[in-house]
Amino acid sequence: MNVALVKNDSGPAASSLLSAAWGRLPGTGKVADIRREAFSAFERTGLPHRRIEEWKYTDLRALMREVLPLAGAPDAAALARAKAVLASVAVDGARKLVLVDGVFVAELSDISAFEDGVKVRTLREALQSAGSERLLETTVNDAMVLLNGALATDGVLISVADGAKLSHPLQIIHIATASQASRASRSHLSVGNGAQATLIESAIAADGASGYQANDAVVVSLGDDAALSTIRLMRDGSDAVNITSARYEVGARSKLNLFNMTTGGAVSRLQGFITLKGEGSELIINGVNLLRDKQHGDLTLVVDHAVPGCTSRENFRAVLDDRAHSVFQGRIIVRPHAQKTDGKMMTRALLLSDEAEADSKPELEIFADDVSCGHGATAGALDDSLLFYLQARGLPEKQAQALLIQAFVGEAIEAIEDDSLRERVIAAAQDWMEARA
Repeated sequence: MNVALVKNDSGPAASSLLSAAWGRLPGTGKVADIRREAFSAFERTGLPHRRIEEWKYTDLRALMREVLPLAGAPDAAALARAKAVLASVAVDGARKLVLVDGVFVAELSDISAFEDGVKVRTLREALQSAGSERLLETTVNDAMVLLNGALATDGVLISVADGAKLSHPLQIIHIATASQASRASRSHLSVGNGAQATLIESAIAADGASGYQANDAVVVSLGDDAALSTIRLMRDGSDAVNITSARYEVGARSKLNLFNMTTGGAVSRLQGFITLKGEGSELIINGVNLLRDKQHGDLTLVVDHAVPGCTSRENFRAVLDDRAHSVFQGRIIVRPHAQKTDGKMMTRALLLSDEAEADSKPELEIFADDVSCGHGATAGALDDSLLFYLQARGLPEKQAQALLIQAFVGEAIEAIEDDSLRERVIAAAQDWMEARA
C-alpha cells in the first residue's frame, strides 16, 4: 500500500516509522484511510511544543525531540522478561489484560476468568471487521491523539453488560520490553446502564527496557446509572516517555471516580477529556505525582459540563524533589444550558528542593449563569514548625519528612473507595518516600 507523506516537524524519523510500520498495522479500507488522515493531520503540526497553549509546559519537541520507530511484536525472550515483572504490578484478584510493547498477549492474561457480563476482544481483531474505523477516530484535535490513531497497533475492547456489577477489578497492564522504540495502543471500555466496574491501568518496564516512548489511549463510556472507578499506577522506566490520552463520556446519574499516581518515567503526561453528557452525573478526580531527579509529570484535564445538574471535583497533589517539574492544567467548561453545574478543582504542590518547579493553570469557561464553580492552587515547602516538632520527639529528619509527605498526599489517596487498592497505593507512595532516605 502506498502512503503519501509530507514534510513534518516531528523529527526525521516520523515519516519513515509510518512507512516501516504500515505493513503490520491492522485494518484495511476505511481503517487505513483513517490512519492515513490522522497521520497527515499529525504531520501538519508535528510534535506539540510550547507555542501550543495546551502543551505550553510540556514541550515534546524539547523533551522527546522525535518519534522513535514502533517496537516489533514481542518475541519469546521479550515475553519471558515481561512475565518476570508481571507479578510486581498485577493486583490480587484483578482480571489481567496484558499488553507487551503495545501488543495484547493472551498467555499472560486472564482471558478465561472474566465474570458474566464481560466481553473482551482485541483491537487488532476488531479492526478486521467492517465499520470498525470508528475505533480509531479522534474527536480531539491533539497531535498525540492523532498520532495514536495512525499507529495504534493493538489494545483491548471491554464491554460490561447492562446491570452487571463486577466483583473483581479489570486490570490493563502495559509492559515495555523494547529499548529506543515506541508503542501505540488504544483500548475501549463500555460500561452499560446500571453496571458497576473497577478498572486498573498500570505501566511498568521489564528489565533492560530503556529509552522507550509510550503513546497509549483509552476511550471509556458509561451508560446511565452506572459507576466506574479507575485507578492508574504508572511506574515507567526512569528514561521513558509516556503520553496517555483518555476520553470519557458519562451518562445520566452515573459516577466516575478517577485516580492517577505517577512515580516513574522521565516524561509523563495524562491528558483527560471528560464529557458529563447525562444529567445528574458525578465526576471525582484525584491525582498524585511523586517526582524526583529531572522527572517531568503533567496532568491535563478538560471537564465538559454539557448538561444541567452535574458535579465535578478535581484534587491534585504533587511532591517534587531535586529538579523535578510538575504540571497541572485543568479546564472546566460549562455549556450555556448546563445550569446547576457544580465544579471545583484544587491543586497543591510540595517542593522539597529549591530547584523543583510546579506549574498550575486552572481555567473556567462558563456560559451559564446559575452555577457554582471555583478553583485554587498552592505551592510551598514543608512546614518547618511541624518538622521541628517531629524531630524534637526523636524522629530522624527524613522520617519526619516522610510523615508530613504522607499526610500531604493522603487526602487524594483516601478517595480510593476499595480498601485493598487504597492500601496498595499507600504502599507505593511509602516506597517512593523510603527511597529518599
